[in-house]
Amino acid sequence: MQNQLPQDHHKVKARPQEESVQYIQGRGAQFNTKNRFLKDEKVKEHIEGIDDWEETNLPTQYIEQQSKTIVNKIESQDVGMGYSMNPYAGCEHGCIYCYARNVHEYWGYSAGLDFEQKILVKINAPQLLRKFLMHPKWECAPIMLSGNTDCYQPAEQQYRLTRGLLEVCNEFNQPVGILTKNSWILKDKDILQEMAKKQIVSAMVSITSFNEDLRRMMEPRTTTAKQKLKVINELSKAGVRMGVMMGPMIPGLNEHEMQRIMKEAADNGATFTAYTFIRLNGAIKFLFHDWLYKNFPNHADKVWHLIQQSHDGKVNDSRWGVRMRGEGSIADMVAQQYKKYGKLYNMNAERWELDCTKFKRPGEQGKLF
Repeated sequence: MQNQLPQDHHKVKARPQEESVQYIQGRGAQFNTKNRFLKDEKVKEHIEGIDDWEETNLPTQYIEQQSKTIVNKIESQDVGMGYSMNPYAGCEHGCIYCYARNVHEYWGYSAGLDFEQKILVKINAPQLLRKFLMHPKWECAPIMLSGNTDCYQPAEQQYRLTRGLLEVCNEFNQPVGILTKNSWILKDKDILQEMAKKQIVSAMVSITSFNEDLRRMMEPRTTTAKQKLKVINELSKAGVRMGVMMGPMIPGLNEHEMQRIMKEAADNGATFTAYTFIRLNGAIKFLFHDWLYKNFPNHADKVWHLIQQSHDGKVNDSRWGVRMRGEGSIADMVAQQYKKYGKLYNMNAERWELDCTKFKRPGEQGKLF
């Protein structure tokens, strides 16, 4: 099992189209990293022959479970909301950079292919949320829907748990923020429009690149940037406050697209923005390194070193306030672009927040003030 960066990584030259047997199309990760919580585990380090190819390219598995909780308190000091809820663990979108990959290890799986192929479905999520909101000690605060994995990933088409959570929130007037990179959110336009009238919902769409070749490799099962703009446009016209998340910005790959992303999003109705700078914590370091050198053999060294320059010689930084922004000349340039173009396109100009004053439990009267 790969447990450190390969010493000969500068010699990696193969492109996925040249070694199609060894590259799993439609997946971000190309192997399973070791789970740091498991003492003993069986792993497959190499794909050898057609039998191994077929076994490694297994279809996505939905693993249903009865969860005990659904709302989690966010301890991180540099995340915008204090609570989150995630109806699914693991994410079929397969974004190679996703920080949530490491969380899959807590469930006994790998942050690699397992994260994309073995999706845990919290089938009792709406019932858990109702129970949570009914608790008399809950003092209304905004909850982030998809603080970890995407609530509109393909599993939602079958289970509709996100829809169920929104229905509960709408009943209680519980404010919720949504982050997604899937156009399936449009299926819930009716309830989002209703919640928007009460100012208890806002949504962000994640756009990282307009380069379709890059998107297909980096975020293989997400929708296109064009479709994401359609989501922003359609929901903003429906009255939903829409924003765009540009994350992560990766030097040498997509950081130069920040202006276009902000302009296109603004032109389609987005009024607020956010961004993150690439950081490769835990197992993601090995997965991203493998992905980078397989897909961009002639450009990989430059990208890898630029990431290191932005994290004090490392590719990860766990310091709050710094970890998601990076530091140094490259990170500063990205931050300056963000500030400049945000002002140019009138982003984040309005003072707006989700309304907690309307929260009420069934049978209760609404708050007078």
